[in-house]
Amino acid sequence: MRQLVWVIVPQPDDWSAEDEELQHHVPLPVELPLTENIADDALDLKTQVLRFLATGVLSAIVDQGVNLILHFVFGVGVTLAKAIGFVLGTTTAYLINRRWTFNAAPSRARFLAVVALYGVTFAVQVGIYTWLYQVFPDGFWYANVAFVIAQGTATVINFLVQRFVIFKIR
Repeated sequence: MRQLVWVIVPQPDDWSAEDEELQHHVPLPVELPLTENIADDALDLKTQVLRFLATGVLSAIVDQGVNLILHFVFGVGVTLAKAIGFVLGTTTAYLINRRWTFNAAPSRARFLAVVALYGVTFAVQVGIYTWLYQVFPDGFWYANVAFVIAQGTATVINFLVQRFVIFKIR
C-alpha cells in the first residue's frame, strides 16, 4: 500500500558554506503530495520525453484554458491573459516534471535555474503568441493556432535545457 508524503520541511542540498546566507532568503519550491518512489532512479530518454509531453499537455490545458477564459470571457488584454496563463501552466509543469519526469530532489540552485529558464521561455512564448495573435485574423481558433506554435517552441527549449542542464545540477 502506498502512502502519501507531504514534504514541508526544507531538505538539505549541496550548497557550499559561503552560500549559506543566500540559502536563508531563497524559498524552496512547493512540493506536491506524491507517493514515494514515484519515478525510477534512472529514466531513459524515451520515458523522460513521454512524461515531459504528458505533463506538457496538462500544463498547456491549464495555460491556454486560463488564457482563453481571461481574454474571451473576462475581456483581459491578450498579453496579460497569456502571461497569467503561462505562469500558472509553467508552475504546474515544474511541480510535476521535477518529481515525476526527472526524479530530482528539491534544490534551491535547481529552483533558481528553472525560474531563470521560465523567464526566458516566458518571453519567447508570450512574444510569439502576441505577435501571431496580431498577424492572424481575430478569433478563437486563430488564438489556439498561435498558442500551439508558441507553446511548441517553448516546450522544445524547456525540455532541452531541463534535461541537459537543470536536472543535472546537484
